Amino acid sequence: MTKSEKVDFTIRTLQELYPTIPAPLVHKDPYTLLIAVLLSAQSTDVRVNKITPLLFAKADSPYDMVKLSVDEIRNIIKPVGLSPMKSKGIHGLSKILIEKYDGIVPENIELLEEFPSVGHKTASVVVAQAFGIPAFPVDTHIHRLMYRWGLSNGKNVVQTEKDAKRLFPKELWNDLHLQMIWYGREYSQARGWNLEKDPITKAIGRKKVLGEYFKTKKTRK
Repeated sequence: MTKSEKVDFTIRTLQELYPTIPAPLVHKDPYTLLIAVLLSAQSTDVRVNKITPLLFAKADSPYDMVKLSVDEIRNIIKPVGLSPMKSKGIHGLSKILIEKYDGIVPENIELLEEFPSVGHKTASVVVAQAFGIPAFPVDTHIHRLMYRWGLSNGKNVVQTEKDAKRLFPKELWNDLHLQMIWYGREYSQARGWNLEKDPITKAIGRKKVLGEYFKTKKTRK
């Protein structure tokens, strides 16, 4: 397959598998999404979705969040990990939102990246999922898939994002970002991966990846 054919096959398959695409993180507005995505760093969406209802029951707006102390926030979010840094980030960005933006989350990646504990990926997820602005946030699943499928060299997430944006139509970025996350979780995991249950990689995967898979499978026998 040519790279263009690989892209077309990937889009078709993902659209067939995920005609409707649920957002992985539970939220009700841009602010709660921003907090949830921040909490998801080096954690799982399942764990975050168990903690955010507890946090948002006490504070689901920047105005309520700043009424909590950093310690109070940290005690609630401890189970998601990195709570000292995340609690300071949540309190700090909430204060900035009030002082600079009247409590409203800006619809701009560069402005969001200025907030404490908010990196490029977090900002990209927020503008994509909260505001529908085309973005292609790259998490571990997308980074892994783009390499396995021979669509990126796998060197770093910055290059993977550039390759994804270059190869896929801009109007599909937001859907593809979510579809690829779900696909990576369900069909092409990092551990316990079964190629027979991974239709896209089986059809278009780079030879090196497939060779390593079968070599590992033989060794286990």
